[in-house]
Amino acid sequence: MKKNKIVLQIAMAVLPLMLLTMGCAKFLDRKPLTATLDDLKQGTLEAQSFGLYNTLTSYAGFSTLPWLDFHSIRDDDAQKGSSTTDGKEINTEFETFQYSKDDWAPNTYWNDRYYMINLANKELYYADSLKVTDPASLRNIGEARFFRAYCYFDLVRTYGEVPLINFYYTNAADGIKAKSPVAAIYAQIDEDLNLAAQYLPLNWSVGGANIYPGRLTRGAANTLWAQTHLFRGDWAQVVSLCNQVIQSQQYSLTTNFPDIWKDGLNGAGKNGPESIFEEQSYVGPNNTPNKGTQWGTSQNVRQGGASNAWNLGWGWNTPTQKLVSAWDSTDPRKSQTILYSGQYDGGPAAGGYGATLPAYSPGTGLDQPYWNKKVYSDPAMRQFTGQIFGSGGADWINHRILRYADVILMLAEASNELGDGATAATNLELIRNRASGNLGPTRTIVKPIPFVDQDQMRAAIKNERRFEFAMEGYRFFDLVRWGDAVKELGSLGYTNRCRYYPIPQQAINLSGGILVQNPEW
Repeated sequence: MKKNKIVLQIAMAVLPLMLLTMGCAKFLDRKPLTATLDDLKQGTLEAQSFGLYNTLTSYAGFSTLPWLDFHSIRDDDAQKGSSTTDGKEINTEFETFQYSKDDWAPNTYWNDRYYMINLANKELYYADSLKVTDPASLRNIGEARFFRAYCYFDLVRTYGEVPLINFYYTNAADGIKAKSPVAAIYAQIDEDLNLAAQYLPLNWSVGGANIYPGRLTRGAANTLWAQTHLFRGDWAQVVSLCNQVIQSQQYSLTTNFPDIWKDGLNGAGKNGPESIFEEQSYVGPNNTPNKGTQWGTSQNVRQGGASNAWNLGWGWNTPTQKLVSAWDSTDPRKSQTILYSGQYDGGPAAGGYGATLPAYSPGTGLDQPYWNKKVYSDPAMRQFTGQIFGSGGADWINHRILRYADVILMLAEASNELGDGATAATNLELIRNRASGNLGPTRTIVKPIPFVDQDQMRAAIKNERRFEFAMEGYRFFDLVRWGDAVKELGSLGYTNRCRYYPIPQQAINLSGGILVQNPEW
């Protein structure tokens, strides 16, 4: 199984190397590579699918700082972190909501999504031209449909109206399109995920072994689809899709919360029972081979001064004092999510490794008082990979993109909004009992919350999502869809127009004025 995982990870990086030659081009200035139909036969869409996975893991807009900026650093529980001089423009743009129309992080986020959309369109074009109907090709079509929907969901909730480009083109001018209504973007997402759910397999198991860990499944398509309906408040659709994922019996909550994040030598936390979809990272002994991502490295502990023993990464995406103060310390997830400078890491029960961190002392010690423990790097893996310090500190860590706990809490929220308080309370309890260490209904920590009324349960579910998914990039978009963003983020500079980011000026310029800026910007 481990060998199969490594083979897939290497294949995802090696097969699409031709596609990567397009990586430096910008939105609407990219001519897709051409090929003759004679070059393709049924089943050879596989290489193009691997190219999509490779884009997810290797392009910064999906796997490192720009993703963190848009999804996590904009909320009230996470901040840029790192040092005061590193990426200081991000503080202005994403922590005080003085959005930029032209900067590296916003441009990368936009460009990378349209790059992946174009790759998906290319794969779907060739699949349609070949009229393939074999099972392997249909699975590839499902993958392309999923990734296109994944990108458009990010775009529509980040920018609102965006260009809908759902066709393959070889002339760059054909890709210049005006914005489409939000409803049209969601209609495309619905079409894509409906087909993805039909074509993707239930699992990739052969003889009881997962031969392609991290590869897309029907459960991933239905989970992402449920997220899109949650954002729209389509509660009945959320319930239906979440129940399909649950009834598939392919997933379960990991017994011990900190085990979700373990990325040690045995890889125990990777692709675990709770994993629905995650980016795959692999680094071998002495850094060879290195098919990793910078997801973990970008967030690991950063140390200033002459010593580098604890300079494990770039130190971005760190907890705020607001999160630390708001979180009840009797909730074990707090010490399993937040790593404290100058303190013992809590040992294995708290997701630690038995080490005591240096004190918080910007410039000479650790640059932040708190760190994201969900990406805390295992010392044994540092030695095994040779990624001990600094810029290569934790490239083996997977990004958990979709996990089963979200399915449970989406079902709880949608059920409550539909007036089914009993189902809401039952599912909320699944998450809270696991958080307690599975102590049962008579426990005295992370206590059960019985249903009283819809408002009370709504508040409990909001609170639960905040702490269950802390530092994972859910909260900003949750606050926006709940209508709570002004209340929670207003003191930081957020106003209602900040729900949408301005479209990058470079994209507008490249379109010759056909693409216009968001009206509030």
